Amino acid sequence: MKSVNIDYLPRLDHLRLLAAALVFVFHVYHVLYGHWQPNTDSWMFGWIIEGHTGVSLFFVLSGYLFMTIALRHGGAINYRGFMRNRFLRIFPLFLFIFFVAISLSRDSFRSADWGYLFFSNLGQAPTSNYFITGAAWTISVEFTFYLIFPFLARFSVTRGSGYLGRLIFLLALFKLGAWFSVERPMHLYYSTLLGRLDQFLIGMMAAFTSKYMTEKNIRLNFMWLAGAVVLVWGLLAWQSSAFSYFSDDQHSVYWIFWGTIEAVGWASVILAYRHWRGNIWKPATTFMEAGGRISFSFYLWHGLIIFLWEKTIGTMAWTPVWQMDFAVQTLVLAAVTWLVARISFTTIEQPFLDLRGRYGGKTK
Repeated sequence: MKSVNIDYLPRLDHLRLLAAALVFVFHVYHVLYGHWQPNTDSWMFGWIIEGHTGVSLFFVLSGYLFMTIALRHGGAINYRGFMRNRFLRIFPLFLFIFFVAISLSRDSFRSADWGYLFFSNLGQAPTSNYFITGAAWTISVEFTFYLIFPFLARFSVTRGSGYLGRLIFLLALFKLGAWFSVERPMHLYYSTLLGRLDQFLIGMMAAFTSKYMTEKNIRLNFMWLAGAVVLVWGLLAWQSSAFSYFSDDQHSVYWIFWGTIEAVGWASVILAYRHWRGNIWKPATTFMEAGGRISFSFYLWHGLIIFLWEKTIGTMAWTPVWQMDFAVQTLVLAAVTWLVARISFTTIEQPFLDLRGRYGGKTK
């Protein structure tokens, strides 16, 4: 996604597409085959079974991108301009999805539900009542991060990146306290800002590292990128086999620090890919850039497309091998979702994106 506040970084669009694709494949698998159950025997496919990790990649990317912009301007972010741009970027489509959610829940709608437009995912968000709007829970969590980001950026620049590390440490203490205090802490870690803020912060720390690497002209070979990808694959395999999101044990001690560990893995992928000296085949790059531009629409629309497929067509058995059927249905659903997302992007998002302005301060 091109920004008026920073030069276009196409590889971040590639990673946005990856994040949306992970969540998409995760949902296709569980709606049609996995049925929201753990599968410890298939740990090698943890990246599918625990594909909700795409949300973590989105959060780390947000911290990385916004801190990269802040560092280009010496940490000076105009608060009003920043919030205006973020509102124009996410709220037109989010508001559209939110109105669908409260319409579906019209008989149980509460006036307090409006708060879920602006604040973190606490209580029973209207969008979480139905699968077709369920992905939108992440938007209110991200928006809460936007409210504090300009301050975090300024303080981390003036006080050093260690400031962010200290915040992560303080969050870890509260996460530990939550484990002893809450009956189902795993869901708290998964779906609230308390459990997710460190992922944004780690993305911001990665931006400091990236700035240093750029200044020193450090370019990485393919082994660094392969190593980062293998690291994340291994982490997801570990999660799938030992403490799946769908496990009956909602009090697993692993979840106290899992979000932080997961974010470090994704930050390593971002840095390795961002500073990889190699190049991808041009047609593939063009495809991924296009996918990155519509990734927000793709993310918010995919639940509806999968739901309608499951209700009208169902799980297809075209071949004797269910894995092949899964792959074919995933590709078909991805193509349909891409088309709908493209229409949504040009109709709902693009007109508002054209209204964005600059919010950076002094250039540095």
